Amino acid sequence: MARHRYVIAYDIADPARLRRVCTLMEDHGERLQYSVFLCDLSPAERAELESRATDVIDLAHDSIIHIDLGPIPSAPPIHTLGKPRTLPNPRAKIV
Repeated sequence: MARHRYVIAYDIADPARLRRVCTLMEDHGERLQYSVFLCDLSPAERAELESRATDVIDLAHDSIIHIDLGPIPSAPPIHTLGKPRTLPNPRAKIV
């Protein structure tokens, strides 16, 4: 199944939960801003990320949003103004 490119942003009310979510996001994508990440994820990776994030956040006070930009080969380009950002390589990774 094709990997998709996502923009994921979060607003976490508690500093301890914020650190845990930040670490989780750093494991899955590239930071664009303080609470905004660009992630290239397979369906299984996205499901795992959502499951782990749900275990961390307080659903009554915190929020995480993700915007699906589509399959990586056809995802729209990312443009920046000012300081350039390092974006994930859209090619397959060998681990």
